[in-house]
Amino acid sequence: MTADKQALTYRDAGVDIDAGNEVVERIKPLVARTFRKEVMAGLGGFGALFELAGRYKEPVLVSGTDGVGTKLKLAQTLDRHDTIGIDLVGMCVNDVLVQGAEPLFFLDYFATGKLHVDTTVAVVGGIAKGCELAGCALIGGETAEMPDMYPPGEYDLAGFTVGAVEKSRLVSGDSLVAGDAIIGIDSSGAHSNGYSLIRRIVARAGNPFDLDVGGVKLADALLAPTTIYVKPILELLAAHPIKGMAHITGGGLKENIIRVVPEALGIALDAKSWTLPPLFDWLMREGAVPQDEMWRTFNCGIGYTVIVARDDAESTIAALAALGLASRQIGEIVAASGDERVSIA
Repeated sequence: MTADKQALTYRDAGVDIDAGNEVVERIKPLVARTFRKEVMAGLGGFGALFELAGRYKEPVLVSGTDGVGTKLKLAQTLDRHDTIGIDLVGMCVNDVLVQGAEPLFFLDYFATGKLHVDTTVAVVGGIAKGCELAGCALIGGETAEMPDMYPPGEYDLAGFTVGAVEKSRLVSGDSLVAGDAIIGIDSSGAHSNGYSLIRRIVARAGNPFDLDVGGVKLADALLAPTTIYVKPILELLAAHPIKGMAHITGGGLKENIIRVVPEALGIALDAKSWTLPPLFDWLMREGAVPQDEMWRTFNCGIGYTVIVARDDAESTIAALAALGLASRQIGEIVAASGDERVSIA
């Protein structure tokens, strides 16, 4: 080393290994609460081990990955980080659930410019809570501190889940016919979609986060975590004949349900069958958002749908109520009419 050069460390470069180790120690008990009996190793190894043998005759693995989008910006603006991890888990596990899969395990990726221990623990604590709600194990992840990549106070999240389903129990939508009933299950709010538009509307309105929207503050309504439908829907699948399902995410009601419907068929939704929740009503009025744009951007109060035979609709709605999920029939499967396969009236 030459005399005129100062010795540099990783900390000098902006990466604090000690802070990273503190995060790991503080999240260990949170992560441990999510473990299932199939988990074969604790947190900290190079690879996470999960034993699948003996649970399925013909297992089909269903994987999914997602993020939280710009809802993260809102959480960072409001300095509220304890539920955004639930959103991350929900967006992934609800997707694999659509094909009837039980989420088995989850991994997360947390990246930031400078590691803030309390914030990181709050975020990962939310991820662990989401995994508990979904019944899947948080068996690994990555915390990346990358100076100059993110402005102070900002971070990014991504998640990955693997689920499994017996091949004979896959839910594909292949058996759908005209007349089948579409059952819509309540969302808890905007979940994790449409937040670039939401933030624009809120900013133009002057950021009225304390505004009363249906009995709650706007900030609380906007940060309400994504509903995780896994446990009740798995119970429903075990006892009721479900022909198709859809998770209402980006693309809203208009573009998600049709994804599971065979090409010769379409869907007809009855917008009068449910009341637009106060949050969405405020967003539509304040942003002067056209009705069709609402349908293709937001879940509009319907976070998940199941499709059943017409004669099974009433019993399915009753079963969902018994499982703690409010629902109603919002439409039906119809014969496709030209290129327009989705109608909402």
